[in-house]
Amino acid sequence: MDKKERKKLFKEAMGMELRQNRKSYRVYLVLRAIVIAVLVRQAFLGNFENVFMCALTLALFMIPSFIQVKYRVEIPAVLEIIILMFIFSAEILGEVNEFYIKIPYWDTILHTLNGFLAAAIGFSLVNLLNENKSLSFNLSPFFVAVVAFCFSMTIGVLWEFFEFFMDTYFGMDMQKDTIIHSINSVLLNPSGRNTPFRIRGITSTTVNSVELGIDGYLDIGLIDTMKDLFVNFIGAVVFSVIGYFYIKNKGKSCFAPNFIPSPKDEHDDFLTKLKNTAVTNNDDCESSEKSEVNENK
Repeated sequence: MDKKERKKLFKEAMGMELRQNRKSYRVYLVLRAIVIAVLVRQAFLGNFENVFMCALTLALFMIPSFIQVKYRVEIPAVLEIIILMFIFSAEILGEVNEFYIKIPYWDTILHTLNGFLAAAIGFSLVNLLNENKSLSFNLSPFFVAVVAFCFSMTIGVLWEFFEFFMDTYFGMDMQKDTIIHSINSVLLNPSGRNTPFRIRGITSTTVNSVELGIDGYLDIGLIDTMKDLFVNFIGAVVFSVIGYFYIKNKGKSCFAPNFIPSPKDEHDDFLTKLKNTAVTNNDDCESSEKSEVNENK
């Protein structure tokens, strides 16, 4: 089987994966239609940065199906729908429609959900290894929960690194500013000592003799970063606790399985089934060709 045929089978398997669950597939179709409509509108308006964001969103929508086919894991329909909604909320609502500015705590909600989802992914990675009979793992529920928590926090930290990098080198403002009314600074201490100098009751800020028109001091990103990490921490803790009791009770839960991927069984492994069918068809063709050659002889 050549590379071109393997790509064709992989693409076909992803299509089958998308259509496997009716609920998640319907959500996918609705969100995809909305994104395409937004993309067309933004193109007409000449907002090509938003056009790129829409195209990126359409590509990100394929991630759950890609992971399921590539790594032969089954993502629960509930988790798949949440992932699709998260991508849509972050990119289309948050960035294109500016919900990050228009809706209070929009960014906070998404970062909390991100911490929860990242913990679910980290938990699943370790749990899949723990349940693999060919490997000699026997990890305690507490250890798996801790790994899930650490995985989620690592993802959160890496994202904040990315925001800082984009703000510093590409002139973005991903680390949103916060208006505060008091600061503590060693640098501003008039005596030059290593003692914080406190300025209270700040009601305005002037930069290069220009009044910024804000009623306080402008914190450039630190508070936003720490707030994002804190709510990520909350989301990670919540799922880690859920995961702990899930393993502790040996999978007896109505809630946790909706967020924990599991190994695919043979019936749902579409890529393997397609490959086996293709090999069988090729073998049949070769046998038929040999029979024809023998008959001609």
